[in-house]
Amino acid sequence: MVALKSIKLLDKCEAMTLLCTKATTHWAFIKFCFNIPLVLTSSAMCIINSISTNASDIKIPNIIVNAISVLIMSLNNTVRGAEKYENFKKLSQQFMILSQDIEKVEDMTIEQFNILLLKYDNLIADVGFEDIPSKIKVNVSKSFFENDRHIPIQLNGIIGSHKRKPSVPLVSILST
Repeated sequence: MVALKSIKLLDKCEAMTLLCTKATTHWAFIKFCFNIPLVLTSSAMCIINSISTNASDIKIPNIIVNAISVLIMSLNNTVRGAEKYENFKKLSQQFMILSQDIEKVEDMTIEQFNILLLKYDNLIADVGFEDIPSKIKVNVSKSFFENDRHIPIQLNGIIGSHKRKPSVPLVSILST
């Protein structure tokens, strides 16, 4: 019984590793998209200030470039892409370590399983599922479901109401 539960837990950890890795990639791109305009506006400011010796000539371009920089930084602070990137990166690594810990145990006792399950539950509590795009959730959920692997309950309803197909025909279960 513990062996079956450990397989389910391993599947869920692997699904969460993949989910967090994909979320890390997503937030790395968002972070990059905010950083490029900031580099460009800083460069533009440097060029504008270097071109003219008369301060009144560059006053309006300076104000415009500064306003654009402040707007980009405000949006970046609101979205918190760098923070989400770091969080998902850390969670991805922790789920991977937990998966490796589960795989290491050959004959798992109930106590070992309960400790690993507690670690899993603590990690799941730290995952901001609302910060993961639905497209990523659906992709991970489908890939695990289609390969008859267990998925975390947080992803269970992503691709619609579905139930795992029993490996034993229902008729034989009812006849016993």
